[in-house]
Amino acid sequence: MARRPELRAWLEHLPARLETAFGSDRHGDWPVWRSVLESLPEIEASEVDLNADSIVIGGRCSEGDRALIESLLRRLHPWRKGPYTIHGIHIDTEWRSDLKWRRLKDHIQPLEGRTVLDVGCGNGYHAWRMLGCGAGLVIGIDPTLLSVAQFLAVRHFAGDFPVYVLPLGIEDVPPNLRAFDTVFSMGVFYHRRSPFDHLLELKACLRPGGELVLETLVIEGGPGQVLVPEDRYARMRNVWFIPSCETLLSWLGRCGYRNGRVVDIAKTTPDEQGSTDWMRFQSLPDFLDPVNPELTIEGLPAPVRAVFIAESP
Repeated sequence: MARRPELRAWLEHLPARLETAFGSDRHGDWPVWRSVLESLPEIEASEVDLNADSIVIGGRCSEGDRALIESLLRRLHPWRKGPYTIHGIHIDTEWRSDLKWRRLKDHIQPLEGRTVLDVGCGNGYHAWRMLGCGAGLVIGIDPTLLSVAQFLAVRHFAGDFPVYVLPLGIEDVPPNLRAFDTVFSMGVFYHRRSPFDHLLELKACLRPGGELVLETLVIEGGPGQVLVPEDRYARMRNVWFIPSCETLLSWLGRCGYRNGRVVDIAKTTPDEQGSTDWMRFQSLPDFLDPVNPELTIEGLPAPVRAVFIAESP
């Protein structure tokens, strides 16, 4: 970041923010997760494939080390984004995040050499895929310390690549930074209480002419139609706004974006999201009406996700 003038304004404030984020009182399990990271054996990667559906990191690894690695990685449960294959250990995550990547990768501007921000990146699966597409620097932000710990575990085995996940939210990015060539916000928008504020925050991160890639829940309908759940949506408490595609396109225009468009719409199925041995909590099949899977357990339209692309002025 110090070598990139456009990011220096953020770098000035970053050490203090990170010290607070990693503070021992931030999350009671952080000392446990840090102990896991410190216990991972040092094994040089002879193979790193960031373009495989399951990100592959491999090297010469004994059976004893492999058993140790698996036991340690399982202590970072639940693994939600992936999948990964680390020294022959397949981490079967809750989300098949590769399916989302397939749906959008051919529609976005080429990432070669670009500076990329991934907002709400989880454990960084998509950040690694962005790097695999040639991005020059990828910074992911996610306030969930467990996700950061999982990323650090993967990075421990992968080696020193220009990809980072920081335990921060978008509110920790300096206002009007205008530094990133591409900004991704995937699976975040419907968790924000103010959709317009989120769109403006994302625009403030983009350089003029930069590209926004936004993936979110949508409903069927025309202009102005929005679902505001009275309580939970698919058992999630923090779902605030689910717009129709036309509504969200109008919101993008109102916030000053140019050339907003929908490049993919896909129903979320148990093939893409479900419980696994690495994520043993309830997941999508438990959140749908058992009689009519077109509805959530609350009787609302079942999850459909769309990918939007727009440019910053």
